Amino acid sequence: MAAGARRQSALGGRQPVTYIGRYPRPLPAISLGGVETMTAPFADIAACVFDAYGTLIDFAAITRRAAGALGGRAEALGTLWRSRQLEETWLRTLVGRYIDFWQITGESLDVAMAELGFSDPGVRAQLMELALQPGAFPDAAEALSAVRRLGLRTAVLSNATPTMLASAIDGARLRPALDVVLSADAVRLYKPHPAVYRLACDRLELDPKRIAFISGNDWDAAGAACFGLRVVWVNRGGGRAGRLATVPDAEISSLAELAGLIAP
Repeated sequence: MAAGARRQSALGGRQPVTYIGRYPRPLPAISLGGVETMTAPFADIAACVFDAYGTLIDFAAITRRAAGALGGRAEALGTLWRSRQLEETWLRTLVGRYIDFWQITGESLDVAMAELGFSDPGVRAQLMELALQPGAFPDAAEALSAVRRLGLRTAVLSNATPTMLASAIDGARLRPALDVVLSADAVRLYKPHPAVYRLACDRLELDPKRIAFISGNDWDAAGAACFGLRVVWVNRGGGRAGRLATVPDAEISSLAELAGLIAP
């Protein structure tokens, strides 16, 4: 089956959505017999590369699943833990003091628990065990399958260690729909450093403009766009993007919208 036919099949016969988004970046004009027309930002992509946590994998599910042990602190701890985790990756990349993401995850949990005024080794151990298999968002598996049906390659590019990714992806049963899994551990830097995004181009042997990068994190989407990837921000919470140097090519509220967006 030709690539175009595969893409149409993935949409179940619906008219494909060429371009949507709250950030309508000017599209390059091409000349056809002296008449200018506009090209869609995803017209030439050959692969979709997904962030893991916050995009395919639901990090917030860790504390929700431990709510019985955390009482009323589950949501606050989940939010603070994630914030401290990301802050440490950014700081360590800036100052050149790398440690792997599993160690950062444990250290940031300790900081978050201390800031909330409690310490419980048993709860900590439970949370770290859950962190190995947080679970996927409900729309993740079908979105990956739909992208594969479009004839595109699929990959994950994450800050997490290879061990963490293997556990999370296998636990969520996403492995069959993925061609490649990439960890920032390979370059000992964290997103949004350009070297991390370059991993996808090198491994897939594709120009940045032929890769659609999908992330549920606005800072990650901005980093990928600055590097030169085509970018879709999955704005699950309906938030506003920060005032960053660039904007994504498109914004969606759910991965269920992705196949319709990128199909020609």
